[in-house]
Amino acid sequence: MRHFCDAWIEEWCEANGWTDLFMERLNYYWAFPPGAVMPEPIPGKILRAIKLEKGLCEEEKAWLTAAVAVSALAIGSAFLLKNPMPVVLAFAFDAVTAGRLEMEEI
Repeated sequence: MRHFCDAWIEEWCEANGWTDLFMERLNYYWAFPPGAVMPEPIPGKILRAIKLEKGLCEEEKAWLTAAVAVSALAIGSAFLLKNPMPVVLAFAFDAVTAGRLEMEEI
């Protein structure tokens, strides 16, 4: 899952003089620091600070919305069917979603 919006990282790079931003793999950004001839990874401390400042990206918001919708639908279904299985399935979906929302150590 993407935890950063590319525009956030580009904005930071422009403000700090880093150029030629590219994403090596999901959530790992590289760019040329000021005056450098080799690209370096954007420091994890910087990425965490950007995340704290900007909040959730669009993909994270979509997953959270889906989790809430599935949970609400499961509660209604469990009540109407008088069966706990929809809630169990919603719990499983929400657990997977929560795991996807966790950011790996950068």
